[in-house]
Amino acid sequence: MTEYRFSLQKYKRGTKLLCPNCGKKQCFVKYIDNQGEITFPDYVGRCDHEQSCKYHYTPSGYFKDNPTLIDYDKRSSIKANNPKPCLPSPTSFINNELMERSLTNYAMNPLYIYLSGVLGKDETSRIFQLYHVGTSKKWGGSTVYWQIDWQGNVRTGKIMLYDRTTGHRIKEPRSYVSWVHTELNLQEYHLKQCFFGEHLLSKNPTKPVAIVESEKSALIAAHYMPDFIWLATGGMYGCFKADVVSILKGRSIMLCPDLGVKEVWLKKIPLLSSICSKVVLSDSLEQCATDEQRKNGLDIADFLLMVDTPAMILQKMIKRNPNLQTLIDYLHLELVDSS
Repeated sequence: MTEYRFSLQKYKRGTKLLCPNCGKKQCFVKYIDNQGEITFPDYVGRCDHEQSCKYHYTPSGYFKDNPTLIDYDKRSSIKANNPKPCLPSPTSFINNELMERSLTNYAMNPLYIYLSGVLGKDETSRIFQLYHVGTSKKWGGSTVYWQIDWQGNVRTGKIMLYDRTTGHRIKEPRSYVSWVHTELNLQEYHLKQCFFGEHLLSKNPTKPVAIVESEKSALIAAHYMPDFIWLATGGMYGCFKADVVSILKGRSIMLCPDLGVKEVWLKKIPLLSSICSKVVLSDSLEQCATDEQRKNGLDIADFLLMVDTPAMILQKMIKRNPNLQTLIDYLHLELVDSS
C-alpha cells in the first residue's frame, strides 16, 4: 500500500486545536510530515465542521503559497521516500460485555429523555435497544453510539452530549464528542470504523437500506420509515470507502444527505453502484427547504420532527397543566397512537 508523507494527525486526546477560520475550539486537525522533517504552522489542516466552516488548507496549498520554503514537486513530495510495503494492522475490537452494560441508565441520557417526549418512552426504548445505543456517565450523562459491524464485533463507540430539552448537540463552549477506545486509554488500538447500525444488515438480508449522516437521524428515521434499514456514516465523508461499503453488495440503497451535502454524496454513487443493485439519492429536502434551513444544514430528522407527534402534543399539555401527569400515573393511562 502507498504510504503518504503528509497526512492529517491521528486523533489523540488534546491534539485537536482551535480552528483559525471559525474560531471553534477542539475541532481543527493539523497536517504532519510523517518523515519528521517539516513542521507546518497551526493553520495548515482541516476543520471538523466540514459543512458550516469548510476550512481545509492542505500542504500542497501551503507550499504553493510559500514557494521559497521548499522545492515542492507534486509528483515526489506527496509520497514518502522509498515507501516500504506494509500490511494493515488488524482491526481492534471492544469487549461486547462493556457495550451491553451501557444499555441502561437511560434516565440520565439527555437524548433518550428528549426522544421519549417526541416518540414516547416505549418506542424510544425499542429503538435504543435495536441500535444498541448506550449511556455514558461522561459529562454528567451522554449518549454512546456503538459501531457494531455485520458480524457483531464492536469497533468503538462515539460519545456525544445532547440537550435534553431541544435534542440538539451541545457545541458550546466546545464540541462534546469523544470515543470509547480513547476514554479507556487503550494502547495501540487500531480503529476501523463501520456504519452505525451495520449489525442490522445480517438480520435483514433483503431489506432496502437508507443512509444518513448523523446517528441521531438514523434513530428518528427508523421510527418514521421502518421499511428501510437506516445506517449513519457519522460524517460527511465517513464510511464511503470501498472496503467499508462492500457489506452493501446487492442491496438497494437510498442516500439521504443533509442540506448542502448533495453534491458531495453524488460523487459517491459510482462507488456504490459498482456493488449495489440500485442506488438513488433523495433530493426531497433540497426541493422544499428555505434559504435559512439550507444555511443551517438541516437533515431529514429535522424535517420529520416538524410535525408534532401524539407524544409531543401530550408533553405540551402536561407542561401547561402538570396535574395531567399525576392523573395519568394514578389511572395508569397509556398513550395510544390512532395511526
